Formats: sequence, structure tokens, C-alpha cells
Amino acid sequence: MNHTDRVKDEDHLEKTGCQHDDSEVSSNNNNIQCKTVCPAAGEHPLQYNYTFWYSRRTPSRPASSQSYEQNIRQIGTVASVEQFWKLYSHLVRPGDLSGHSDFHLFKEGIKPMWEDESNRSGGKWIIRLRKGLANRFWENIILAMVGEQFMVGEEICGAVVSIRFQEDILSIWNRTSSDQITTSRIRDTLRRVLNLPANTIMEYKTHNDSLRDNSSFRNTKISL
Repeated sequence: MNHTDRVKDEDHLEKTGCQHDDSEVSSNNNNIQCKTVCPAAGEHPLQYNYTFWYSRRTPSRPASSQSYEQNIRQIGTVASVEQFWKLYSHLVRPGDLSGHSDFHLFKEGIKPMWEDESNRSGGKWIIRLRKGLANRFWENIILAMVGEQFMVGEEICGAVVSIRFQEDILSIWNRTSSDQITTSRIRDTLRRVLNLPANTIMEYKTHNDSLRDNSSFRNTKISL
């Protein structure tokens, strides 16, 4: 499928709900809820269902949890290898997005928010990328995730690629930040599946620290 067949319009991303055959959409305060998606006959099921999300915001306006939740949009949920490729092949590539945009791929039922119950006690590995690498790295990390290459049970919650003006940021979220053995295994698997050089800087940040930093930024007063 060539590039012109992919979804190119950001309005389409924001308006896309759930898959047409297996879902029922109800809209309430910009939250979109879907029935559980199932593999069709003859398809190869994933171990977990996954949901694609998209978000975009104005960089100069730090998001509160409420405004962030209103701004994030579900694209669709997949339950099989075939459903994954059908949806993924119609999405723009991260490197083709502009401005302050994010793609998220999370297990069904987990919102890509620090406050979600599945994420609350967790954290994320962060890799900062120079421009031009996001497409390949994003594809590699989500294929490793849906293919269960991390081998850490239910610890993986999802992955995010964040497109910024000077750099792009890749992260993978897990449930339990205090489990150092698991977080180290995730780090090592990331290095392997992304073929990262040994000197690549990787940062682990708990979601509690992210919440605290975001709150401090919002409460900072600037004197002129």
C-alpha cells in the first residue's frame, strides 16, 4: 500500500471511532467506548487486544489531566495480526505528523494517562530520537510489544511516540516502577529490538514524578 492510501487528514484521525463491524460507539465528554473486538474466523489472535490513540495540543499550554483526556482520540482497537496490519497500514507515519502530536498504542481498557489505574504505580522508559528516526523505531517497538517479545507478563501497558519540533520521543510504559528486575528486562529488550548503540541514553521516569513535574510547571508564576 502506498503513502497516498494512508490516512493523511488529522481531522479524520480525531473523528475516527472504533472498527465498524465489531464496535458500538457512545460519545460522552469526548470519551469513546467500544465493545471488545474479537478476531474474525481464520485470523491470528494477539495475546492482548490493543487500542491506537492520537493526541495533539498547543505546546505553550501545559495540559491538565482533564484537558488532556478531552484532547485524546481513540482510532481503533485490534484483536488479531490481520486487524493490526489493516489499521496500521492506513495511518500516517509518525514522521509525517506536524507540531506537538502523539501516537499511542495501549492494551485495550488502559487509557494512555498517568492517572489510569493500570499506570498509576508504573513508569516509562524514554528514548530521545533525532528527527528522521521515529517511523522505523515506532514500528519496531510496537511490533515487539504486540508480539510479546518483552517477556514480562502483564507488565507492559503501552507505547508512545511523541513528535516534537527539535526531536522525537519514544517511550514504553509498564505497571510497576518499583520492580527493578522487570524494568531492567524491558530496558534490555528495548536495546535489542531497536538495535540501540551501547552508549544510547535511556531514562526511566515514574508516572508519579511526571505528575509532580507537570503540576509544578502549571503552578509556576512568571513575573514580568
